[in-house]
Amino acid sequence: MKELTQNLYNQRQSRTGPKLKLWRYAGLLLTYRCSAACRFCSYSCSPQAGGLMPHEIALQAWDSLVQLAGPEAHIHITGGEPFLYFDHLAGLLEEAAARNYPPLNSLETNGFWVQNQSEAREKLHFLNKIGLQELAVSFDPFHAEFVPVESVRTLQTLAQEILGPHRVKIRWEKYLENCPSVEVFLAPQNRTGLQKMLKEDRCRFTGRAAESLGPLAAELPLEQIQKQSCQNVFLNARGVHIDPFGNVFCGQCSGIILGNLHQKPLELLWETFDPPNLPFWAPLFHSGPAGLLPQAAAGGYQPRHLYASKCHLCTDLRRFFFDKGSFLSIIGPEECYCIEKC
Repeated sequence: MKELTQNLYNQRQSRTGPKLKLWRYAGLLLTYRCSAACRFCSYSCSPQAGGLMPHEIALQAWDSLVQLAGPEAHIHITGGEPFLYFDHLAGLLEEAAARNYPPLNSLETNGFWVQNQSEAREKLHFLNKIGLQELAVSFDPFHAEFVPVESVRTLQTLAQEILGPHRVKIRWEKYLENCPSVEVFLAPQNRTGLQKMLKEDRCRFTGRAAESLGPLAAELPLEQIQKQSCQNVFLNARGVHIDPFGNVFCGQCSGIILGNLHQKPLELLWETFDPPNLPFWAPLFHSGPAGLLPQAAAGGYQPRHLYASKCHLCTDLRRFFFDKGSFLSIIGPEECYCIEKC
């Protein structure tokens, strides 16, 4: 387990100054491919998106996280939709078990695959045997555009039977009994209802969510967002997400590449992460996304009058830079920026 003083940023801080937290969780995006293309998506996953995380990269991340956090290491697997590649996923979990890694903490799915109860039971029995701690099922009006509620209800019943109710989490369970259509939320006259829903259900306005829902939920003037830095976001992020290509994102900041596991292991990325002294990260650290506005404006960026959140402004700016071909070693990959093959 690493000590805080082993991080480059922390070494310069006073004893009482804010420190970069140890990364204790890693979310492995097995693939960007998904059975759905939800407007809610904080990436831009879809049936046309790609990528499949090799076992060696996933196991490398798993091992590195144990070195970083010791017994507190927490691995969850998400996507995209991991169940599109269940055999690949099962092989990964068997390899991790053979290496005596801590069991998988959480596995996320939208439940699209529950069409044959016998096959669903077989998958759930495997996950139970391998020691999965929690099956997290995503469901809301945006998922309901693509996944029948009956499939999610069946999955809930089967998973609670096989895994036990304490190991099954429905996000958001309230919609299983009453799920308004997404058209209701997107109707112009229901703007207040949409904004309320997105706040209650903690939408992050990155990826497709920024493009499709951000403008509809926008209510914050730029002047208000300009007061918000990202210092606490970076320092207090207790983990990372790692995409199928090995790109590492700090916390929930999808589409800002901190490093790549093909080039540097996760524990070394943590040791050398020094956001106030890194290109692109420094203005975010000190001034939030508004710190990027002067360079964007010089290239022709026209600010919106209103934004849904600081993350909405950040994604809007990053999409502008991406389209201009700027910062491509940091802003990427294209699966995070709603390129329409996605």
